[in-house]
Amino acid sequence: MKSRELYLNLWRELAGHKAMVFLVGPRQAGKTTLARMITGEFSNTVYFNWDLVTHKRLLLKNPTFFEQVNRKDETAPLVVFDEIHKYRRWKNYLKGIYDQFSGQYRFLVLGSGRLDIFQKGGDSLAGRYFQFSLWPFTLAELAARRRPFKEFTRAPLEVPNPDSFGDVWKQLSTLTGFPEPYLSGQETVYRRWSRSYHQQLIREDIRNATDIKNIDDTETLFSILPSKVGSPLSIDSLARDLQVSFNSVRSWLGVFESFFLLFRISPWSKKVSRAITKERKLYLYDYAAVPDPAARFENMAALELLRAVSNWNDLGLGDFSLHYIRNREKEEVDFLIAQESKPLLLVECKLSEEGASKALLKFQTLLDVPAVQLVNKPGVNRIISNGRRKVRVVTASRWLAGLP
Repeated sequence: MKSRELYLNLWRELAGHKAMVFLVGPRQAGKTTLARMITGEFSNTVYFNWDLVTHKRLLLKNPTFFEQVNRKDETAPLVVFDEIHKYRRWKNYLKGIYDQFSGQYRFLVLGSGRLDIFQKGGDSLAGRYFQFSLWPFTLAELAARRRPFKEFTRAPLEVPNPDSFGDVWKQLSTLTGFPEPYLSGQETVYRRWSRSYHQQLIREDIRNATDIKNIDDTETLFSILPSKVGSPLSIDSLARDLQVSFNSVRSWLGVFESFFLLFRISPWSKKVSRAITKERKLYLYDYAAVPDPAARFENMAALELLRAVSNWNDLGLGDFSLHYIRNREKEEVDFLIAQESKPLLLVECKLSEEGASKALLKFQTLLDVPAVQLVNKPGVNRIISNGRRKVRVVTASRWLAGLP
């Protein structure tokens, strides 16, 4: 397994301020493996997995079973709860043990779906935990050449990294960053993994955790989504194609998002005349399933950017968000990173075009922010003037490797 130092550092930062930390992320992204790495830093640990019958029976019989840990020293033990959200009373349970034991133990809670979708009732856990997300491998993690956050936000157009990560980027493109297919290095393994992964998530995890009745239509909807990547998504159109209600499609998309099958980004409209304001753009975590090369490239960039934004928010560095810009004349920039609801950086994706996009130049002038155009071919690195601003046109893998 590759080192997950990026996420180990996140854990150390958050655990230093709060006794309970939630670790969420896609199934098979490596949460249990990361938890083992974390437990290696403690002399006293207890691992609990709700999916193991013996562990389940132990908790139901003795809710404070972890007190029986054989302490090797006086340091606070780490208790890891894996898949505890499947327990009907998990919120009340975690609230109770936190309130009673937060001064004596550290708690790490793992979940393969967003923990707030499970068990809507129960007492609130607000203020009792910090949360961070584990992502599949991204280029910035694999290349291990990330720039310091303050340096990046001060000069986002700089590209100090060498143009030497093309092979890693290509492997991500065909195998995704999920550890099992990526580390195999084989497309046949990826294809088998992808097919079983989606089926298990929809037919087992989602069906068991939600009230969705028509799993066949849900699967059909998901099979359509790779062709919708990178474009504003019309729920009305999908509902007509599937001959189901608008509310059903909207609900299913929300469930897919909650289980980390997809993510959506909203349009940016401030200071943009005739901007689209409602339709969000959709991307997949399993982007190798996207057939169109341009859409897949955009999806890969979206995941890299969202990983960075997510980490910055988890660390408390600010309130960051990821958007796109599109007006009714269909002029579009793929991504806009905002900080505290103000534009910070524009990012456009082009397979091979080395001239700056006209829409990128237009919206840069309008918003007065730095802009980068990512190109999916090696050896590109140039600056294009745009009035008082400049656009960096650069090989995608070179610039993305430096994302904090």
